[in-house]
Amino acid sequence: MSSDAGPDAHPRTSASLRVVSVLASSPRRDRDRDRAFVAAVLRDPDVGGAKTVVVALVDAIAGEAAGPDEFRQWADWVLPEMERLDVESCREFIRRRVDDWLLCLSVEDGHVPTPAELAEATDWMQRHLAEFSRSPAVLAVVAESARTRKTRNIAENRASSRELRAE
Repeated sequence: MSSDAGPDAHPRTSASLRVVSVLASSPRRDRDRDRAFVAAVLRDPDVGGAKTVVVALVDAIAGEAAGPDEFRQWADWVLPEMERLDVESCREFIRRRVDDWLLCLSVEDGHVPTPAELAEATDWMQRHLAEFSRSPAVLAVVAESARTRKTRNIAENRASSRELRAE
């Protein structure tokens, strides 16, 4: 994305991704530390690498969050730093990823999305819900309302599987 990235962009991105795994596995969320890390990453001239690292952090924190409220508080504190990204499409991608995870975490807490809420999710999150949700009600919404036929079929097949019905 940026021609100023230079030959060291890949090693910087790789090093930053290693830091993401350390931050995410930390037993205590330190939002100030996470925000400082995001700010540092977003100063990298390699915009694509910076986006990759921030998305990896978002994914990792969402995977460790106790629920949608905890994740929302973290995102509200940390992600204003993303305004440093020069490329609007990168900022939008990160915002959408946060929104996807908020939906996913609320589903994990027992919320069944409406077709309108599902329509707001990216194809990636719709497929994630189809592949990993254990809720017959959620799978029914995805089977009926997902954008792609493949995702609808995955949800429909999982909803009718014996394994899911046995729980």
